[in-house]
Amino acid sequence: MIKRAALIGLGTMGPGIAARLSRGGLDVAAYDVSDVAVERASGMLDIAGAILDRLDIKAPASGAGTVRFVRTLAETVDGAELVIENVPENIDIKAETYRAIDPLIGSSVIVASDTSGIPITKLQAHISHPERLVGMHWSNPPHIIPMIEVIGGEKTAPETVATIRDLIRSIGLLPVVVKKDVPGFVENRVLYALLREALDLVERGVIEPEDLDTCVSWGIGYKVAVIGPMALLDMAGLDIYKSVSSFLNADLSNRDDVAPMVLEKTGLSKFGIKSGEGMFSYTPEQIKALQGERARKLVAVRRILEGQE
Repeated sequence: MIKRAALIGLGTMGPGIAARLSRGGLDVAAYDVSDVAVERASGMLDIAGAILDRLDIKAPASGAGTVRFVRTLAETVDGAELVIENVPENIDIKAETYRAIDPLIGSSVIVASDTSGIPITKLQAHISHPERLVGMHWSNPPHIIPMIEVIGGEKTAPETVATIRDLIRSIGLLPVVVKKDVPGFVENRVLYALLREALDLVERGVIEPEDLDTCVSWGIGYKVAVIGPMALLDMAGLDIYKSVSSFLNADLSNRDDVAPMVLEKTGLSKFGIKSGEGMFSYTPEQIKALQGERARKLVAVRRILEGQE
């Protein structure tokens, strides 16, 4: 069983991943090229730990693991049985990371990428033991959302996929094995299909952004949190789906470029919460309140779905 993990790249997901792995009993060495990212991650650990407490996620009988922040790649991967790459979503940056760690790790060490959608097969071209490279896609926030996608590339050994699947399960999370290495895997393909239609409806003036969010959160989202899409088809009836999709599918957005609304806003450096404005505008006080409120609600929903309340 894997007991020592290295986490390269802290960013948005890093603190939650480190906290959840250590709560599961793993010792984690964490690294980022940015001192600011390291300082932020260090400050987030206690917050993530408090949320794990609220979820009643306990350490194994052997005890919780540790998280230590280190200053070099060599120190990060030293003795690690699993290396999780969590650097920016850019294939060149990821390839550079693999080339840097390649001479520092043994052939038995598993390297898992937290890429959101770059095919694992493409990443395997940049590492000397591609059979040990696997996708391990966490969902944000990673210390709250229990589902993790496991993706093998063309050269990933079946035992590598099995090891990561079993590790995820052993620390109380939910592994989902994606059987084909398609761009975006499964979670983001479904999400981006929804976002494409949502943006199209707003751009066409069918609905205001606030009402679109209400419609999805309290309609689709409320149901899908309890009844997955395949089960929902059965609940609604495949005959109904056949009838409605026969005319509705032809009218759904099928654009294969980026929505003009997104291009316009990103061109003005309006990226969302990180810049204070995106689809909506945010004050620093609102951002802090939103983060706390959303975490609280996600915790409450998860406890209910798990039958804890």
